[in-house]
Amino acid sequence: MTRLAFKMKLNEGQKDAYKKRHDALWPELKKLLKDNGVSEYSIFLDEETNILFAFQKVSGTGGSQDLSNNPIVQKWWAFMADIMEVNPDNSPISTALEEVFYME
Repeated sequence: MTRLAFKMKLNEGQKDAYKKRHDALWPELKKLLKDNGVSEYSIFLDEETNILFAFQKVSGTGGSQDLSNNPIVQKWWAFMADIMEVNPDNSPISTALEEVFYME
């Protein structure tokens, strides 16, 4: 099992919209993630900076970031583009984070 972490940035004042959209995560997106080895996925918000911290447990070496060509993922990105910082293709601007400590 691989653990992946990355950060993204939420636009100011969009916490409620972000949470509401994720509380109603599309079943087809959830299935796609699970079918591609993502067994756990958590996102935390630092309200002082609007930084989102994402954590995934993945079987294999891939993760949600490797599904960029999937139409379901592209549709989700377009749906989220108005409330977070995104690239020209609507993918979230994200930075991979290096694990520097793990306690089992």
